[in-house]
Amino acid sequence: MPVLLAAPLLCAMAPGDMSVAAFLTRADSLARLGPLALATPQGNQLKGEVVAAGKRYKARIDADRRAGRKTTSCPPESGTLTPDQWLAHLRSYPAQARKTVSINAAFDALMKKRYPCPA
Repeated sequence: MPVLLAAPLLCAMAPGDMSVAAFLTRADSLARLGPLALATPQGNQLKGEVVAAGKRYKARIDADRRAGRKTTSCPPESGTLTPDQWLAHLRSYPAQARKTVSINAAFDALMKKRYPCPA
């Protein structure tokens, strides 16, 4: 019995660890709700995935800059990312790759593509 109670804890993922495939499946199921999608618990979870990935990314970039290390991308201090831009980036991954790429990795790749560092 204790093993069964621990199973949900072992299966829980940290925000940002969701795969691109899982994110897109959930986003597509919410799309029919339009703007109301963000008001749903599942919409909030998806938003939390992206926010967590962004915070993790910014913390890493800031730490690299403070330590004098070269960063993987050179974003401005603030910027915007629309849901359409984000979803287009996620959909750019081949179907097979979507299963193994996390939201964290996808966010990093998008920032590297959008904000490359000068040579």
